[in-house]
Amino acid sequence: MVCNAQKEDVVGAIKIFLPLTRKGVRPNEFTLSSIINACAGPSATVEQGKQFHACSIKLRLNNTLCLSSALVTMYAKMGNIESANEVFKRQGERDLVSWNSMISGYAQHGQGNKVLEVFEELRLVDEGKRYFNMMVQDYHIDPTMGHYSCMVDLYSRAGKLEKAMNLINSMPCTADANVWRALLGACRVHRNLELGKLAAEKLISLQPQDSDAYVLLSNIYAAAGNWQERDKVRRLMNERKVKKQPGYSWIEVKNKTYTFLAGDVSHPLTNHIYSKLDELNNRLKDMGYQPDTDYVLHDVEEEHKAAFLYQHSERLAIAFGLIAKPPGSPIQILKNLRVCGDCHTVIKLISVIEARDIVVRDSNRYHHFKNGLCSCGDYW
Repeated sequence: MVCNAQKEDVVGAIKIFLPLTRKGVRPNEFTLSSIINACAGPSATVEQGKQFHACSIKLRLNNTLCLSSALVTMYAKMGNIESANEVFKRQGERDLVSWNSMISGYAQHGQGNKVLEVFEELRLVDEGKRYFNMMVQDYHIDPTMGHYSCMVDLYSRAGKLEKAMNLINSMPCTADANVWRALLGACRVHRNLELGKLAAEKLISLQPQDSDAYVLLSNIYAAAGNWQERDKVRRLMNERKVKKQPGYSWIEVKNKTYTFLAGDVSHPLTNHIYSKLDELNNRLKDMGYQPDTDYVLHDVEEEHKAAFLYQHSERLAIAFGLIAKPPGSPIQILKNLRVCGDCHTVIKLISVIEARDIVVRDSNRYHHFKNGLCSCGDYW
């Protein structure tokens, strides 16, 4: 069961757990924490985690340290940061795992002020640098690769790419993939082609089969209109047999999960979904929205690029949610890849048009859209 949890295979973990309980084997806090960890995986649903939380309450194990920390992580990863905080507040004792679970949860949800309240660690450059220096100079703690990765991410998010690169060059150890990935993501946002190419080359040399580096570099070249270099990256992927994971989004409605691919027409309500998208598109245009076709990686005419964006999987999932869920109720979807910049803009506008709170969990973080704003501050 632990192996399945580590692989985020909730179905496999449940298949092991249920026969044991049917045989009268009483689970302890370690068994339940394993199954709850599995329920934090991307293929799990919120209801599955809630059911095992209820089981832990029934067995009076919910306040044990390892299980309550697992619950904090599970609720945070499933988009319910309020429930995560409620569990955290009820913990009778806390260890480093407990604090890290809550801090990571708030960070994932873009709630920097809450992070500061929990452990005085708001992601502002001056504050972050002060804490880093305090750790090294006052507490004589040797920074780990994780600390350096956080600092590189901190500088990168603020657009201080030169400082990020100086820190990498001054590190006493060789930067790992997480460091270069943080820098590469920032280069995509800030459109720094030269530094992005360097970061991508370093990341590819460390993880040659990871498609993320190739795709991010392709995005940078495409945004710069450099289709020749973009095609070189794609050819390199083909030569090395690196497969780009297809993008898909899913949404849970009435305890059933619905999955959408880009341009999907397999859903029974396809006509209604695309009709809703047409309605939204007209209202978006009335608000002055113009598609940002820099996010289309195909060298085609502008009108075709706009059509590609229109059919992205997250938009289909949200359109279905708007049809299938009661008016005014929040919508939560999950996506296996990063949400593109144009879809991010569109979802902010939809949150205004439909007066809905929309939560999107992509491969990088949670995005809470409300009243035309996103919790990520437009950086992800």
